[in-house]
Amino acid sequence: MGVISDYRRLMRAGIALARHDVILPGAYQSRLPLPARIAGHTLRVFGGGAKGRPGERLAIALERLGPAYIKLGQFLATRPDVFGAEVTGDLGRLKDKLPPFSMKDARAALVEEFGTEDTERLFNQLSAPIAAASIAQVHRMSLPDGDRAVKILRPGIEKRLSAELSAMKRAARTIEGISVESQRLKPVAFTETIAAAMMRETDLRLEAGGADEMREISLKSGHFIVPKVDWDRTGRRVLTMDWIDGTPLTDPAALDRPGIDRKKLANDITQGFLTHAIEHGVFHADMHEGNIIITPENKIALVDFGIIGRIGMTERRFLAEILWGFLKRDYRRIAEVHFEAGYVPAHQSVGDFAQALRSIGEPVHGKPAEDVSMGRILLQLFDYTHTFGMSLRPELVLLQKTMVQVEGVARAIDPSHNIWTASEPVVGGWIRKSFGPEGAAKLISGNLREVTNRLKRLPEVMDRFEASLEPSPPPAPLPRRFAPWWGWFGLIAVLAGLAVWAFK
Repeated sequence: MGVISDYRRLMRAGIALARHDVILPGAYQSRLPLPARIAGHTLRVFGGGAKGRPGERLAIALERLGPAYIKLGQFLATRPDVFGAEVTGDLGRLKDKLPPFSMKDARAALVEEFGTEDTERLFNQLSAPIAAASIAQVHRMSLPDGDRAVKILRPGIEKRLSAELSAMKRAARTIEGISVESQRLKPVAFTETIAAAMMRETDLRLEAGGADEMREISLKSGHFIVPKVDWDRTGRRVLTMDWIDGTPLTDPAALDRPGIDRKKLANDITQGFLTHAIEHGVFHADMHEGNIIITPENKIALVDFGIIGRIGMTERRFLAEILWGFLKRDYRRIAEVHFEAGYVPAHQSVGDFAQALRSIGEPVHGKPAEDVSMGRILLQLFDYTHTFGMSLRPELVLLQKTMVQVEGVARAIDPSHNIWTASEPVVGGWIRKSFGPEGAAKLISGNLREVTNRLKRLPEVMDRFEASLEPSPPPAPLPRRFAPWWGWFGLIAVLAGLAVWAFK
């Protein structure tokens, strides 16, 4: 039944994409073989005469298909190597707005989470919904010690997301099974990464934990304001946080107030993200304009912590050394980092890869900031994935997506923002701290701790090794489940049943 449901949902998605001329679009006809051109013409006959660029049409189709597809589109926006810069740019502007659900359903969710008595006590000042998206909606609530933002999941969203994600996973397995070329891009791993991130968003306790961690880091770094979690009013399907006064960056008036320092705001966006990612390995992974608020004090506040990105020390070092290498034009070192991290197969040439990186970095060296794009650098870097046999690293998907988002937001605030100049103090400071005397001392300490832990486990390992050297007793014969005549009878019955089904 699950297989049938998956393919039914995929057919529904295929029909929607065909109606918006996303499958074999007319704009790409000249690049397609004759059979694909004929198929594309046929699909457009039954389509709705969709207008606009392919990426715009895809974004509209995904918005209409629902929450899982909206999130999928936002992740696809991180793959300019696969879909091209224009399409991923259009997907990056996907809107996630839906009509709100009723106050009756909102109250029912609160009662289910907290019980009738506590709901009346804790949420008696709840307003009508003020914003609604595909996963949840937000209410405002006034309390004596300040206003709160109350986020409540949509009714039945967990079940709907699970069903749609099941269909997507099946499609990914099918694609990877029939296309050898697709295996390099790892569609199954990519889809699993998306699915895990989406399902985490349906447990608001996890979002609360991420928000609290981000607040702790932000209090140290000073770049962002993060609202405080109200733990007494938070559960699996409800999240309550301090209300943030201000104007979201989606409002053009947000940057028109007197006293706004656009250059400082743009630097805070870039440096705040890099500080969180490189120094702490944790970052807000959905930093679009709707989740960024300019406060009355002209500070940057972050909201909506449904997707928190995490990278280990290897990925943090990789990111820092890549940025530092481009800043210092040390292409050989950038190439070595790729090989050390295992992102480029060992049989490839470090020198050849460094040469390719030079062709990316040199054309932008010395150019005005507005002509140098991190997104373009990433796009050109991805262009070499096929040439040098690089594979998609699922753990870097969120990081790549957020880096492109951060640059776009920073440039929207300050068109002359230079992401390289802004990143230099953060990246340089971390590299000096990590690879200088302090970093060396930490590395030695960590290695000693690991050696000590291994020595503690040595007796257990030796016991297992000695046991493996002892001859194993011969396996007991497996009991026969059927007498010989029973086996033949069962086989004949199955074949007869299949024959009846086939010819009836």
